Amino acid sequence: MTTSKPEDFTCRARTTVREAMARINDTPPHVGLVVVDEDRRLLGTVTDGDIRRGILRGVTLDDAVAACMNRNALTGRQGAERHSLALMAARSIQFLPIVDDGGRVVHVLFRRATAAMPVDALVMAGGAGKRLGERTKETPKPLLTIGDRPILEHVLTALEDAGVRRVFVSVHYLADKIKAFLAARANGADVQVVEEQEPLGTAGAIGLLPAPLSGPLLVVNGDVLTKVDFRALAAFHERHEYDATVAVARYDVDIPFGVIRQNADGVLTGIDEKPRVTHFVAAGIYYLSPAYCALVPPSRPLDMPSLLDLGRQVDLRAGLFPIHEYWTDIGRPHDLEAADTAHRNGG
Repeated sequence: MTTSKPEDFTCRARTTVREAMARINDTPPHVGLVVVDEDRRLLGTVTDGDIRRGILRGVTLDDAVAACMNRNALTGRQGAERHSLALMAARSIQFLPIVDDGGRVVHVLFRRATAAMPVDALVMAGGAGKRLGERTKETPKPLLTIGDRPILEHVLTALEDAGVRRVFVSVHYLADKIKAFLAARANGADVQVVEEQEPLGTAGAIGLLPAPLSGPLLVVNGDVLTKVDFRALAAFHERHEYDATVAVARYDVDIPFGVIRQNADGVLTGIDEKPRVTHFVAAGIYYLSPAYCALVPPSRPLDMPSLLDLGRQVDLRAGLFPIHEYWTDIGRPHDLEAADTAHRNGG
């Protein structure tokens, strides 16, 4: 358990969500910020999860952090730290503001996260990458380079940096080249190859893993580049007690025409001139409980949307985890070139 000066973990209610995110990224994992007024009196707390839930409700990065803070945060009392420590242990609280009799924050208690994530990961690297044309004729898509490093190297490094200790890599198209890359790589995790004899879709390779899994499974598409916080994803999943958590990215569509609004009788009620429509799209990252993984039949094709539907049919709960960090899917030549440019420019 660690204590800190209040200024290290406090912000004001008018602080933007963007600024708060940057501050939270500099704190220990699973620790958020304490929102205070000008006299350092507690107004609430804000965590990574609070921000992501706010984004699902439509909060933007330029809104004030007050729009997504927890106004009913638990606190500890100055002079009663032993009771506060017991409260944190009993409720699995990662950080707790300690206030004086006037409600002013005097310091913050927080837990330091362990180095390893108690989760296995599966990287789906078996696709043919046909939309990339000649680029993937002799090179599997996960081995195409972004900033002089293969896409798969970026993915594996991100998982290892998050503390994942065992990673399965599913292969099919040009499998020998991926296996040779993994054999030559200085792996920071226990990396094991799972070979699909026939293409098994975006979820079917789960059925090839050793069973039963001892804990959740983090599934990542092998063509996804992101700076998402995998630890935050795991914490979000556990806090909400989901059986599956689907990472989603915001996708804006600018419609270049006036969009008609009408009533049920076809009477014009208005025109929205060139509106922007926002959707959340599946980001190719999934956090699945053993119960979800058990639904995947061995050696049979299955796509992730079908697996999620199977879970819903047996009353398993799936939630959404919005990504506010950098994210891109390498599907087309333009995506590859844009990602390479962004990486070389420090993106």
